[in-house]
Amino acid sequence: MNIIFMGTSDFAVPSLLKLIESPDEILTVVTQPDRPRGRGNKFVPSPVKEVALKYELPLFQPARIKIEESVDRIQSLEADIIVVASYGQIIPPELLDYPRLGCINVHASLLPRYRGAAPIQRAIMAGEEISGVTTMAMDSGLDTGDIILQMPVPIPPEMDHGQYEQLLAVAGADLLMDTLAILKSGSFPRKKQNPFLASYAHMLTREEEEINWQDEAISIHNRIRALSPKPAAYTSFQGKRFKIFKSRTLPDDAPGEPGEIVAIVTDGFIVKSSRGLLEIREVQMEGRKRMPSGDFLKGFKLKVGDILGN
Repeated sequence: MNIIFMGTSDFAVPSLLKLIESPDEILTVVTQPDRPRGRGNKFVPSPVKEVALKYELPLFQPARIKIEESVDRIQSLEADIIVVASYGQIIPPELLDYPRLGCINVHASLLPRYRGAAPIQRAIMAGEEISGVTTMAMDSGLDTGDIILQMPVPIPPEMDHGQYEQLLAVAGADLLMDTLAILKSGSFPRKKQNPFLASYAHMLTREEEEINWQDEAISIHNRIRALSPKPAAYTSFQGKRFKIFKSRTLPDDAPGEPGEIVAIVTDGFIVKSSRGLLEIREVQMEGRKRMPSGDFLKGFKLKVGDILGN
């Protein structure tokens, strides 16, 4: 099978590696252009580009996939199918229809729930106990195509976005290979999505990164998980941004106001919310490195009664 692979983020890497291991031919890898990152604003290749370069695969990095030049270049290849995984641009109709088997997408949710750009973060933030991956036949809508296969994947209660994304990426790669095996057999199972069960996972806003200590402890904990490791949920202390990467909820409560540090413990410190307590286990003060809370407390003397947030 002749395949065009379109992907950009870490989520797409296991799928690309599975295709490299398979007997199928990858005609080209399409990924986003290098982006400036870090303090020096140096241009950095996408994780998918790094894999493509390592395995000396043909590479195409259009700034806009929709323009005629990009479409013509891709259509010049005799592809049987286009595989899309976390690419980051909307695929134009001219590309959806041109391969013999169309375009299939590996999506990080159990569709029709959490359509859109941030399915993993939104599922964790909502406190879901299970999500999963879906392969679908792409159409012109936003993750509205027919479902081919699905695989549920439980979300452990302490697992953050980065860790769960790795689980789903591996599961998605396995599901992709199962999907391609079915298509090679001549079958093409498709199930329409129920629009009445659909929900949308919109991109997170900068405002959502800030912790509101008026929320309940479990809600704050899920926000921290959903935003870890990047961009990370944050609060403020003494006028500085204070990122929180790991936490756990405690069964007890204590007197005090939301955002107040009510106890210092060996591995961190405990903060009161509007309902319930949260133990903060990994942090980064503005201008410092990320570290376990126990190590942070050795050099920065938080005390009971200090208030986090505005």
